Amino acid sequence: MLQEKVDTTRKKTKTPEQALSSLMRLCARMERCSADAMRLMRGWQIEPAKAQEILQRLIKDRFLDDRRYAEAFVREKISLSSWGEYKIKAALKRKKIPESIIAEVLGSMESLHDTERLKERLARKLRTVKYKNTYDLRTKLIRHGLSLGFSMDDVIKTTEEITKNLTTEQECEDIFF
Repeated sequence: MLQEKVDTTRKKTKTPEQALSSLMRLCARMERCSADAMRLMRGWQIEPAKAQEILQRLIKDRFLDDRRYAEAFVREKISLSSWGEYKIKAALKRKKIPESIIAEVLGSMESLHDTERLKERLARKLRTVKYKNTYDLRTKLIRHGLSLGFSMDDVIKTTEEITKNLTTEQECEDIFF
């Protein structure tokens, strides 16, 4: 008996009704943005005019809301990932969230400018980073802080605060031993 090989590389196509049903189910489980829904519909080979109709229906029935998505995204990235403002803003722009919504949501988050998160992340990095001298350490910590999306001023200030307690004795020990 011969087994037929199934082509798993082909994308599954859906009818507009199936796409609407699938998106309603997906959006009910987890926040999604309009760009996510459009990407999924392109993958399901829904024609653009029908995709716009489905998108409008999802928005009208409150399954999709870019503002609600942005608020949830920002809360998650602040509390769970400890991202800074710049990294969050860039990620939301990649999701095609309008600039006005991004500015409004970021402006309403008080904990966004909390440097304690940055201080905690840099202190954690300090325990694992290998460095030759204080300059090397500070450079690595600043790079790490910037990669988290925090402002240059906050990163430099926090790095100085964390590394000010290092003595020259500790530096010499790290260099020679």
